[in-house]
Amino acid sequence: MLVTGANRGIGKALVTEALSRGAERVYAGTRQAYQHADARVTRLALDVTDAAQIRAAADAVPSLDLLINNAGLALRDDDLSDRALLERHFAVNFFGVFDVTRAFLPALVGSRGSVLNILSTASWVNLPLLPGYSVSKAAAFSLTQGLRGQLAQTGVRVHAAIVGIVDTDMTADRNVPKSSPASVATRIFDGLERGEDEIFPDDAAARIGDAWRGSAFKALETQFASQVADLRQPRVRPER
Repeated sequence: MLVTGANRGIGKALVTEALSRGAERVYAGTRQAYQHADARVTRLALDVTDAAQIRAAADAVPSLDLLINNAGLALRDDDLSDRALLERHFAVNFFGVFDVTRAFLPALVGSRGSVLNILSTASWVNLPLLPGYSVSKAAAFSLTQGLRGQLAQTGVRVHAAIVGIVDTDMTADRNVPKSSPASVATRIFDGLERGEDEIFPDDAAARIGDAWRGSAFKALETQFASQVADLRQPRVRPER
């Protein structure tokens, strides 16, 4: 498996959890220098906004069964007026997910593996102090749904972890109840093992999980995905 943004927070916890579950090889994608005491962990220099680094990382990984797009950016933007700041969010949170997934897709198709995108409850409801982050995460959620429908025929599964407030550097200034990265990582892998499309790995997110699974919106996604499958069926021309 490969985890982007693996040197801290949820990414670091995901690496630890994967090792505890017997992962034979974990690739840790990081921008900074990184070392891990476990020999099963291989560091990859991977800035998800750098096309050359993405290509080099894909070339360095001969096989892959799980890609976790965890790298993310959340910068405060009080009034959503700074286009450059919005573009920075999209570069990491949307195009980073898109570019890394496309680069590693041949390996994932070969293994009939899975993609997991680490998203946020802000994918659905815009956070007032992080509007640019929220917009980019909403786009990444739609991308996740699109990839799920498009890649179904290849055998590649696409999942989303809808995360609430976790005790990481990103939320250090927020004086609210937070889940630990370790507990979130555990529940993410539990959700993957159950084959859940959307995983709600903390108490705040779990409160909306049941409502989402039984919602008209989820039903509509399933309906649209079936239309994609129908369109790909070979058409039989009537005999004249």
